[in-house]
Amino acid sequence: MYLEIVSPEATLFAGEVTSVTVPGVNGEFQMLKDHAPIVSLLQAGNVQVDGDVKIHEDYADKFTKADGKTILAITSGTIEMKDNKVIVLAD
Repeated sequence: MYLEIVSPEATLFAGEVTSVTVPGVNGEFQMLKDHAPIVSLLQAGNVQVDGDVKIHEDYADKFTKADGKTILAITSGTIEMKDNKVIVLAD
């Protein structure tokens, strides 16, 4: 599935991933390929991306790696998934 992570400053990541886990306001949840369409608010926590993630060097300092996942800490945001495309609008 295709993931875009967008902040107010720039698109931090755009590419194919295996899964993405986000901190929803009602708890953490994960999306895989062919997940049902969803729109949700996000709370403070970590966006965890699994797959062959290559971060542009300009934004590498915003991400960490742990347990084979690429992690971005956020304070809030919104997520939309539809037709195997996930867009995370993150603060």
